[in-house]
Amino acid sequence: MAALKYAGLEDTDSEEELPPGWEERTTKDGWVYYANHLEEKTQWEHPKSGKRKRVAGDLPYGWEQETDENGQVYFVDHINKRTTYLDPRLAFTVEDNPVKPTTRQKYDGNSTAMEILQGRDLSGKVVIITGANSGIGFETAKSLALHGACVILACRSVARGNDAVQRILGEWHKAKVEAMTLDLASLQSVQHFAEAFKSKNLPLHILICNAAVFGAPWSLTEDGLESTFQVNHLGHFYLVQLLEDVLRQSSPARVVVVSSESHRFTEIKDSSGKLDFSLLSPSKKEYWAMLAYNRSKLCNILFSNELNRRLSPHGVTSNSVHPGNMIYSSIHRNWWVYTLLFTLARPFTKSMHFSPYTLREEFFDMALNDGCSQ
Repeated sequence: MAALKYAGLEDTDSEEELPPGWEERTTKDGWVYYANHLEEKTQWEHPKSGKRKRVAGDLPYGWEQETDENGQVYFVDHINKRTTYLDPRLAFTVEDNPVKPTTRQKYDGNSTAMEILQGRDLSGKVVIITGANSGIGFETAKSLALHGACVILACRSVARGNDAVQRILGEWHKAKVEAMTLDLASLQSVQHFAEAFKSKNLPLHILICNAAVFGAPWSLTEDGLESTFQVNHLGHFYLVQLLEDVLRQSSPARVVVVSSESHRFTEIKDSSGKLDFSLLSPSKKEYWAMLAYNRSKLCNILFSNELNRRLSPHGVTSNSVHPGNMIYSSIHRNWWVYTLLFTLARPFTKSMHFSPYTLREEFFDMALNDGCSQ
């Protein structure tokens, strides 16, 4: 008992009563955490019961959730015209006691992006995501925006980009999201996008190279290159080069290049072991869609590794990632055979909500201080 008293956990009438100096708070997504003002620390577990909780249900009628200039959540009661940092739903919390993961693997194939970001406040972080109007790109954009990040959706179609923005705003009307035009099949479009972004005078903390085509028929871009190679790799390569100075000025920053496990099933060298450029942008006669995709993904990894080697000394890291096997998205849309195969496999695939490939815990362990314009 003396030890409990010394720790500030002396006996009370209820295990739910907080010890002196402790305060109960909530995150934007409804998870309860506890602040110890005496030791200036926070934790997810109740200091006495050790339980984890989250609030249940919507806010009462007339209430609205806001965020102050320090990123802390507070609540506005419009009916009684008052504000408070105490969530009115705290009286209706539900217990959440998941099985604690091992140190080796904190997350698994069933983890959602929202779970990865639980408790994170990304206010002030600026993110660009290519191909963010659909698929796992959209899910990543939405998850980051709902946690306070300023997210630029770089999309080929302005209409679909704006539709994605509205869907995110429909979940949180104060989300900082914007769609900008980027067609990776046009190097001129890539240049225009970079110039337009730089004109905003924003920092850039995270650049996610996500857009890709799969199973596309052979065609040449306006730059005279095979489309799969340019969209999946060369367009992103050029984009990173154009934004490198902003990334370095915003350090610590990160580039994430979405690759694929299929990079293992191809080669880009000739018989003498030298890089064969004809394999990267093949003629129509030598083209096979699956091989073109695999080669572009291998280029992604080689590029990311070299980028990290060159820029990590300057505070910019680069990682290539595999989004997971058998995820049902719209990437198969270019050929009916792939669409049929993905449709048949859909009952056995993972939802896009369970592919938080860019949301690893260490992804946000960066002291990023610059803000996003309103």
